[in-house]
Amino acid sequence: MSGPVRGAVRADLDEVFRRDYRRVVGVAARVLGSRDQAEDVAQEVFLSFGRSSVPAGEARGWLSVAAAHTALNLLRSGRRRASREETAAAAGDAVVSDVAEAVVTNEERRRVRAALARLPRKQAVALVLRHSGLSYADVAAALGLSPGSVGTTVRRAESALREELRHASSD
Repeated sequence: MSGPVRGAVRADLDEVFRRDYRRVVGVAARVLGSRDQAEDVAQEVFLSFGRSSVPAGEARGWLSVAAAHTALNLLRSGRRRASREETAAAAGDAVVSDVAEAVVTNEERRRVRAALARLPRKQAVALVLRHSGLSYADVAAALGLSPGSVGTTVRRAESALREELRHASSD
């Protein structure tokens, strides 16, 4: 057989889904800050995986990178506005012990996500994957880097993120 048949479901999809779903949602949630949106991203990522010819042994890294890329694309696209409005309306019903603290926390998260979206894609993905709990070896395999360069890439990404945040706060 030369590749997947159009419309056919991979034989290993159920196994890979059960094994890696939580990780994919976790990666996307770190970027988006919303479990609901992260689950939507996971669905999209697994649909893409189901149509792919990615070997099952490489699925974990491929799925993590795909989740980070898809979440960053969603973040950058601005399609989150409708979801934010729904969340804000729902949050209006919730009891908040300290409204000022909640506003500051939400604003800070928004600033960090916006700064993350401005980073070079490789740095942003490396940062998200590493802070999602992937080992240096996993990040290296997922991004095609040498394991020794992952730490440098992540440190540069953290530095660039801090600089983006400083720059944004001075505007």
